[in-house]
Amino acid sequence: MSINKDIIDKAKSWLSESFDEETRSQVKYLLDNDHRELVESFYKDLEFGTGGLRGIMGVGTNRMNKYTVGVATQGLANYLKKSFSACREIKVAIAYDCRNLSDYFARIASEVLSANGIKVHLFDSLRPTPLLSFAIRYLNCQSGIVITASHNPKEYNGYKAYWEDGGQVVSPHDKNIVDEVKQIESIKDVKFNKVDKNIIIASNEVDQAYLEKIKTLIISPDIISKHKDLKIVFTPIHGSAVKLGPEGLKAYGFENVISVKEQDVVDGNFPTVFSPNPEEPAALEMALNKARETGGELVLGTDPDGDRVGVIVKNLSNEYVFLSGNQIASLIIFYLLNKYKEKNLIKGNEYIVKTIVTTDLLKVIADNYGVECYETLTGFKFIADIIRKFEGEKKFIGGGEESYGYLVGDFVRDKDAIISCCVISEIAAWAKEQNKTLYELMIDVYLKFGFFKEKLISFTKKGKEGYEEIQKIMEGYRNNPPKKINGSLITEIIDYARQKRFNIKTGKEYAVKLPVSNVLQLLLEDGSKITMRPSGTEPKIKFYFAVKSFLNNPESFKAVDIELEKKIDEIINDLKIN
Repeated sequence: MSINKDIIDKAKSWLSESFDEETRSQVKYLLDNDHRELVESFYKDLEFGTGGLRGIMGVGTNRMNKYTVGVATQGLANYLKKSFSACREIKVAIAYDCRNLSDYFARIASEVLSANGIKVHLFDSLRPTPLLSFAIRYLNCQSGIVITASHNPKEYNGYKAYWEDGGQVVSPHDKNIVDEVKQIESIKDVKFNKVDKNIIIASNEVDQAYLEKIKTLIISPDIISKHKDLKIVFTPIHGSAVKLGPEGLKAYGFENVISVKEQDVVDGNFPTVFSPNPEEPAALEMALNKARETGGELVLGTDPDGDRVGVIVKNLSNEYVFLSGNQIASLIIFYLLNKYKEKNLIKGNEYIVKTIVTTDLLKVIADNYGVECYETLTGFKFIADIIRKFEGEKKFIGGGEESYGYLVGDFVRDKDAIISCCVISEIAAWAKEQNKTLYELMIDVYLKFGFFKEKLISFTKKGKEGYEEIQKIMEGYRNNPPKKINGSLITEIIDYARQKRFNIKTGKEYAVKLPVSNVLQLLLEDGSKITMRPSGTEPKIKFYFAVKSFLNNPESFKAVDIELEKKIDEIINDLKIN
């Protein structure tokens, strides 16, 4: 296998005394024995993008390791010192999840910051990502870091940077931090020599303050009290919600939380699942079995860093079924707005937020209750940015993404599985009060607002060749879109990379007022919508399909559901992407 000389030279630079002996040994092994892995490890730099770092752990510039984490943290430190030069003391909170080396990378980040004269509040053990968001504001920090790769396979880890509002960094800070990272020319520019006095171990006081704030979100305390014995099966899937998940539910008033003992074991190898992703039914199989064994009424499963949650409920045939992320988001928004109206809490300045790939049912519900709905690009940092923008002017009620991430209230500025578990359980109690399940409540929502159905298909394209293939697919649809899909004309094309919305019927173009992103949407004459987007966190390209119809009575639910599923399959077949 022939290798580009630049890759060889870059790898050899990692044999210098600036790198530790173990790293040098591993790089030498790749140079001598494994050229394919050498290319993957060094063909590019692991990009500190607008959301931080995420990649496979190992040696090399394209891997998560002590040195790529060190460079990222040095760049962040440099930018913090410029941005907060007037502050007497700059403070950063750091948390980490269950993944292999997460605690190590958190320690490296804390040491680099401390060496730069920055105070660090480092958690002593794993914590959910939303707690980090809360801690930034609670501890009056200027920034935060969480070490996590969310639901990626066990080989991955990641690094997310946050700003003083508790949200992930957005423009201009994200790009400015990237620029600072790029200016670091040598590993010698990174300060690894820690200053112990600048590292403070964060106390459990933060956890307790967070749990107290969650209790303020309760809308129906009487219903929770009446149904406090609701059987809730909870699993953290070996992750960081292992403690605060059950504690949050109990603080909220639910006393019958059933754990999945095997998955309460914190383990970055995720031994009981193929993938720790609650979007995938297999990840919740053990929790489902526990529900069958115990008669559980609600199953909740969180991902490794505790910011997303999957939900299982019983259907009309008393069988356990998975709710989609769009269905969960719709139930949350419907419940919140219904209760706000019932309690005369809608004053005219309330709003919700959804991403462009999340079901349009949320907007229909919001419009019905006279509540504004804002749309953002995919990524909860954009939802947090909307909250920051309107802070003190408008009231954020809730929001979410189709990928199982939701938020209620604004004391956290990232998706929060702990809060979501509590609110979903409250909704389940409210449904039970009406002799219904969450599944039946979802049918009620479809009856009232229309039957919206969505589906996501993704393709993994690993490595350099995979990355290039994904770009080629996007270019093909962008430059030569089809005129019809499944017999329905394309009426509009929204290109978020070019920031243009083109109406094919009128020939008019409109500006898209969202940040530049490699996303393309096709709107069809029959109301269907297709979105294509390369993942920002995984080597994948994702296709989102959305169709809709009307549901006239509960008895027609199954037939309409099948009809919409068939329509999506026909669209997929017509596009020839399956």
